[in-house]
Order: sequence, then C-alpha cells, then structure tokens
Amino acid sequence: MKIDVYSDMVCPWCRIGKKNMNDAIEAWSGESGQAVEVSYHAYQLDPSLPTDGLPFDSVMEKKMGGKERLRPMLQRVTDAGAAVGVTFNFDNVRRMPNTVLAHRITALLPQEDEELWIEAVMKAYFEDGRDIAKLDVLLEIAGELGLDPAEAKALLEKGEGLEDVERDQQSAQAIGISGVPFFIIDNKFALSGAYPSAQFLEAFKKISQGS
Repeated sequence: MKIDVYSDMVCPWCRIGKKNMNDAIEAWSGESGQAVEVSYHAYQLDPSLPTDGLPFDSVMEKKMGGKERLRPMLQRVTDAGAAVGVTFNFDNVRRMPNTVLAHRITALLPQEDEELWIEAVMKAYFEDGRDIAKLDVLLEIAGELGLDPAEAKALLEKGEGLEDVERDQQSAQAIGISGVPFFIIDNKFALSGAYPSAQFLEAFKKISQGS
C-alpha cells in the first residue's frame, strides 16, 4: 500500500494528521502484516511569503480577523494535538516562515528519511519556535539528525530540490488540492484533513478488500 501526503511544515493540522496516519499505519501493519510506503510532497500554505518570512502574530491575526479570534484557535489546535500526543507551544513561535527551503531539503533526501526530517522541522518550529525559513537553522536540524549539513548546503546552492517542489505544487493544483493535509491512498482514496486514525484504518481495510 502507498500513501502520498501533501503537507506543509507550518501547518499544525498536517502534524496532527501525520501522527494519526502513522498511528494507523502501525496498527495496520501489526494487524495485517502489510507494509505501507509513504511519500511526502511539498505544499505551501502561503508561497507569497517573503523568503525570510513575517511576524507570526501579525500574519495570523490578519488571517483570523483579529487577536481575539487567534488565541482561541491556537488553543483548539493545542488541545487537538495533545489529544493525540502532539505538542504545540505557540508562545514560542515568533515567525511565519516561507517553507520552500525546508521542502527542498525534503526533496534531496531518500524517501525513508523524509518522515524523520519533516517531523524534526515541525518539532523545531511548533515546540521550540525556531525560524525554519533560515538556512542555518535548517542545516542545524539536519546535523542533529545525523545528516550532512555541508552536502545539503552545497546541493541547495546549486538549486537542487527546487524543481521537485515546483512539480509537487503543480501536481497539487492539477489534483485540485486547496488545503492540507491531503492524503492519497493507493491512488484510490483521498482524505483531506486531519482525520482520526480510525478513518485511515477504515480506508486501508476497504482498499485491501478491493472495495
């Protein structure tokens, strides 16, 4: 079974949805013995952001229609994350970053390292408040994971990964994806949103039964 995931590192629901998917995969693999292959694809919630990003509060207050609406929304996300074992510390988040560099690094990695990288970047952003628009921060994260920061920097300087990100975003547009997380399971089922793990399992069972 194969799952294609379209997501963005600054999307909290993507982090929650990814956790639910992984929980379902673990349960399914244990129950059925079937392996599940996951491929991650780049999606930017706001590709118009400047390369160095903008202040988080000003961006989100404008999007939500005021400070009085933003804080309750962040609390709902925090509570939803806690319910599935995912931490959000929005008090630490100061920037709304452009994620193109982070996505380009994902594209440079072997498929088996994508999940590790994406989770590390999300943790750095949502829990530690690190500015993931900055190359030096991303290279620090890469080093913490045992990846080679010098190699990643050299490849990025050559423009590597950019075509992959652009191709993913064109693919998302062609499919009609207007929000993330978006999951395509075996090219048969599509789930849009942070679905509970039980709904992922239901989709897995339907596919395995040929329905």
